[in-house]
Amino acid sequence: MSAANDEGPLLAVEREVALMFRRGRARVAELSRRVHPRLEGAAYGMLGYIEQAGRVRVTDVGTHFGVGKATVSRQIRALEELGLVAREVDPLDRRSALVSLTEDGRRRYLGARDARMERVRELLGSWAEEDVVRFAELLRRFNDVIGESAAS
Repeated sequence: MSAANDEGPLLAVEREVALMFRRGRARVAELSRRVHPRLEGAAYGMLGYIEQAGRVRVTDVGTHFGVGKATVSRQIRALEELGLVAREVDPLDRRSALVSLTEDGRRRYLGARDARMERVRELLGSWAEEDVVRFAELLRRFNDVIGESAAS
């Protein structure tokens, strides 16, 4: 889309994405409290990444979220203190640490995730399956572009 073209569609996308982000932050804060009353919103996403990965290096968590060593260490430490993750020395590199969800952390996270997915089913339940598939594809493409621009 050139600058000469009408920017109305781009403004509409920007407005809707901004609204989605604002609502998403509020939803993540709510889901975080579901997992643990003292869990920070930013840490909820880390729990999801760790749950999906199984066991993952702390540095890889930081890389995935684009945060520095000090930030990821602080957040992982907070998750440990809440009993949601366990840290162990990486047997392949004793200078590194691996983290994984504790049983309590897994139970709590999966409970919140199940509630989140129920809400998604409610929101998109009336959509045609091909619309949901297309929406997911467009969001993936958009996230890929965001990720590429953040990396450069």
